[in-house]
Amino acid sequence: MKTFLENLLKGIDAGELNSEQKEALRNLETLNAVTLHKNRYYLNDGFICGKLDISMNGTGYINVFNPKFKDDALVENKDLGSSKQGDIVLAKILKGKLKNTKSRIKAKIMMTIKPAFATSVAYTKKVGKEILGVNIRTGLASKLKASQKSLKQLPPYTVLKIDNQSDEIVEILGVLDDVWVDEKISLGIYNKNDEFSTQAENEAKSFGDIVDKSMYPQRTDLTSLNFVTIDPVDAKDFDDAVCYDYKNRTLYVAIADVSEYVLPYSATDKEAKFRGFSIYFPHRSIPMLPRNLSENICSLKPNLDRLAFCFKITLDENLEPVSEELKSVIINSKIRFNYDEVDEILSSKTYKNKEILDMLLNLATLTKALRKKRLKSGFDFHTKELRITLDESGNLKSTRFETSTPSHDLIEDCMLLANKAAAKMIQKGIFRNHGAMDDKKLETLMENLMSLGVDAKFDKDFPKMIAGIQSIADEMGIREEVDKLIIKAQKKAEYAVTPLGHFGLGFDLYTHFTSPIRRYSDLLLHRLLKATLNKDEKFFNYLLLNIESTCESLNTLEREADKVAFDFIDRKFARWALENLGKNFRCYIDTNESVTTAKLDDKLKGGRVFITNYTGEILTPVLVELIDADIINAKIYGRVIKKLDV
Repeated sequence: MKTFLENLLKGIDAGELNSEQKEALRNLETLNAVTLHKNRYYLNDGFICGKLDISMNGTGYINVFNPKFKDDALVENKDLGSSKQGDIVLAKILKGKLKNTKSRIKAKIMMTIKPAFATSVAYTKKVGKEILGVNIRTGLASKLKASQKSLKQLPPYTVLKIDNQSDEIVEILGVLDDVWVDEKISLGIYNKNDEFSTQAENEAKSFGDIVDKSMYPQRTDLTSLNFVTIDPVDAKDFDDAVCYDYKNRTLYVAIADVSEYVLPYSATDKEAKFRGFSIYFPHRSIPMLPRNLSENICSLKPNLDRLAFCFKITLDENLEPVSEELKSVIINSKIRFNYDEVDEILSSKTYKNKEILDMLLNLATLTKALRKKRLKSGFDFHTKELRITLDESGNLKSTRFETSTPSHDLIEDCMLLANKAAAKMIQKGIFRNHGAMDDKKLETLMENLMSLGVDAKFDKDFPKMIAGIQSIADEMGIREEVDKLIIKAQKKAEYAVTPLGHFGLGFDLYTHFTSPIRRYSDLLLHRLLKATLNKDEKFFNYLLLNIESTCESLNTLEREADKVAFDFIDRKFARWALENLGKNFRCYIDTNESVTTAKLDDKLKGGRVFITNYTGEILTPVLVELIDADIINAKIYGRVIKKLDV
């Protein structure tokens, strides 16, 4: 929708509109906000479109989808109408003109063009004699569409799910004191859920549990090959399997053929497109597809025939692909490995099955060489992901950091080969782009590095410059921390219709092919590739309908999936902190810009603490007393007792 509204500034051809855009234009026309001139629609002067943010005091700010407006437009509370946090809105300028945008303009919202979320989450709170609903995301209190008599019968701080269009209460999620309500809050805030429609569940179950090879005579039978899967120990859905013919330097990357089961515009497809991505909590997942697909018939389980979409990639002596053949196949994974098991095999060079052992060792040698070659133009980051464990009561039990190991690297470089090969097969569709960091972010990075004592020298050759910075960081023993700053300075990778290259990986062409069970982008790409293989131009173009808005939606959904998981973790840390107020914990300063935050670096690690009394250089070790914990907003507050020695 953002791209569509930006294009209205320069005019949009009336014949190039999809159904969603036509509906938006009809609504804009009723308010005289657009004009049709020579079969092109234009946004009229005096109107702006943008994304709404609402401050704690109820004042709105619109991030205007027009580069001429450098500052947000201010909207007084009385002019917000029924629009909510994050909505894309149309507003009329009350003060200031289009040609004069030096000072902040005031505006009145005329309509919500696209709601941020269909639902919101609120908790009940007694204000005076009334029970009001307080929006958990915004902190704003408002009247609920229910009688005061019924509201007063609810326990204090009852958590409610609200329909943002009707303002009706659609579900009672629980009470804030209940540990198990955290998951429901995190999902509800971003309008996610674990339930699938009856129609989607029935579609998933209709495929059964087994694949009968005789029903697919047109597919290439690769069941004799030694495919293996390598995933986290607690994984339940297996997207990818690999097999390596090291004598001929030929790699097979087989990916679950989800597109065989999920047809465009089916009930399951609509659910998958709405979700966009699977969500992973510490204790369970919220899948993009019904579990009978994601964890059963689509999953490449060991010793079971499964349908797959497979790249057969043969490399020359310089590790350049001489053949990249894509086929619909049937495979039978021989072993389900987890990362730890493969790391042990690569370290000990022993395994009960000699064929599998030789394949893994030779594949490790290949992927190490591929990685070395790739890093001449791409980046190698030493990152660690926080993982938390819950106890039986749903409370925070322990934390750990998951770091990349040889087995992770092995699989990653196999998948990168397949993703690159897939990107070469289409000129338009869905690509994964990653732009270079801009000058402002580069300047901030240099300042942060200087504060750590890293004397970084600017070089137009970014890979060379980053490698030099990382070398210094290695010597200082702060590589992970420096890599985190470098990643933060980069732009976010996004999905787009045309390829613009991937800065971080150093690729001119890149897309996502390898995870159709958990990413809708990959499922859509599989359909495009199949249409390409079948030379079905009509179906290919059919799949491209509304592709720009699909990419835009996927970029939003990807961020939301991450936010849901992060929000849940923050809630668990906040509950833990509430039980530990007044205690001191070792931390390090994490950010020091508009606010100062610290990260726990004690027995429990990774939790974020907002510091109230101290500003220091990032990475400074400090002793912090926990002084407050906000369960509603999932925040911990603390004060620095003293600076610690390194």
